[in-house]
Amino acid sequence: MAALITGASAGIGATYAKQLAVQGTDLVLVARNEYRLNQLAKELTTQHNIKVEVLVADLSDRGQLDKVASRAACDDIDLVVNNAGFGSKQPFVGGTLDAEQNLLDVLVTAVMRITHSALPGMIARNQGGVINVSSIAGWMSSGTYSSAKSWVTTFSESLATLHKDSNVHVMALCPGNTRTEFHSLAEMETQTIPNWMWLDVDDVVKKSLSDFVKGKPVSVPGAQYKVLSLIAQYLPRPLVRKISVASRR
Repeated sequence: MAALITGASAGIGATYAKQLAVQGTDLVLVARNEYRLNQLAKELTTQHNIKVEVLVADLSDRGQLDKVASRAACDDIDLVVNNAGFGSKQPFVGGTLDAEQNLLDVLVTAVMRITHSALPGMIARNQGGVINVSSIAGWMSSGTYSSAKSWVTTFSESLATLHKDSNVHVMALCPGNTRTEFHSLAEMETQTIPNWMWLDVDDVVKKSLSDFVKGKPVSVPGAQYKVLSLIAQYLPRPLVRKISVASRR
């Protein structure tokens, strides 16, 4: 069986590919960067003697997204990792509508359509599952990105509950700040983030795969973020809004 991973050219997605390859899992790697995908595919096939398929796609393009969704529906796909995503610095008012739509297309629409394609076959086979990479930001009130990740977490929890009596599992991974290219590509300021708030990407993926096997609907790696996630979920919302505003300064 194989795992399909979106956003597999770098960061969390590439780390999923590497850790699953160690387990002997065949892979379908999805991203826009063909060169990086091919380099990773070559590395993994050489080191682990697995089959690796490269699928170049921009998930904000409906036609290309549908091709990925169709591949996710194939019988050999036992795991889907919806990881593709990016951040945005632009304010909602004064920013471009196209940028906002592009964010939602990748973070929400792609997750929904790929999951919708993958699950029926998994349910019929009574095996497999989906890991949707969300964020601890989904419990905050920090703009479109935060709102999109809130949807991903709730969507994943809903499916996990609906299919809890099957052998098919859906889980949301909700990491905090993780050392990848994410922040630099989004041109986000990271100088003020203390070292204790950074997570190692290998640890994040290892923890998520362990939680997935255990059937957890939500995985929050790192003790610091477990505490912060509980605070964000159970504090009165006016306080959460104040914290969210302060964190953006």
